[in-house]
Amino acid sequence: MSNGPRILVVDGYNKQGRAGLAAGGASVAGELYARMLKACAPDCETDIVYPADPGASLPSGAAIGQYDGIAWTGSSLTVYDGSPDVNAQIDFARAAFAAQVPSFGSCWAAQIAVAATGGTVARNARGREMGIARKIALTPEGRGHPLYFGKKSVFDAFISHEDEVTHLPPGGVLLASNGHSQVQCVTVTHQGGVFWGLQYHPEYDLHELARLCYCRKERLTGMGFFADMDAAQAYVDMLEALFQDPSRGDLAWLLGVDEDVMNEDVRRAEVRNWFDYLVRPSMRG
Repeated sequence: MSNGPRILVVDGYNKQGRAGLAAGGASVAGELYARMLKACAPDCETDIVYPADPGASLPSGAAIGQYDGIAWTGSSLTVYDGSPDVNAQIDFARAAFAAQVPSFGSCWAAQIAVAATGGTVARNARGREMGIARKIALTPEGRGHPLYFGKKSVFDAFISHEDEVTHLPPGGVLLASNGHSQVQCVTVTHQGGVFWGLQYHPEYDLHELARLCYCRKERLTGMGFFADMDAAQAYVDMLEALFQDPSRGDLAWLLGVDEDVMNEDVRRAEVRNWFDYLVRPSMRG
């Protein structure tokens, strides 16, 4: 049996959302996150739960404390809609804080952590941020934070969201922003528990972004990201081609991407730092 960290992966999608991803050839979020965690910490063990599913069985109390970390995926749900599948996740986030298990996650994760602790999430007035988030800049607090050890002060990242954190909760600290979304990274300390939340997606790669755009190309075209469906498919095809052959400098130039998103070590620095500076130091002997 491994002596590595036990991580609970919380897949924020409901069944319909997961089915939509799978139908378009995208990885289901929980499985994608588990693969990333294993790549960053090969000795870790993961369990996946689906709290948005009716009747989902979630650990509580001492059972949460049996895990060394909790990792949250993104989601196609909306934090502030008050539905049971959302409220179940907010309740679980509060329980995780109370259990003082170090938590981490992407996009939905940051919004859940904020909503669970007294902050506010709303629709982004600038609209959807999709594909590559540009010029994410660390705040002074971010530059000195272990989450960003080894990361550049300004970087690009994979992203897909319409909602954003608008007001930090007590215990919330802003670590990164860009021109589209004021909160690109937030840490929340609450009841002795700590959550490191990114608005962007280190678990994505060019292939996963391509599949996500394919799944949503009609909607994205309607939003004005593409002139028509053919243009949307051309973008998907470019992403896939560059994924298959990263030496295609012409495609990297056309897409405006570099090592920030193409180099896995650079893209996932925050995940490794979570393991090294939050999860492993807190593991029971």
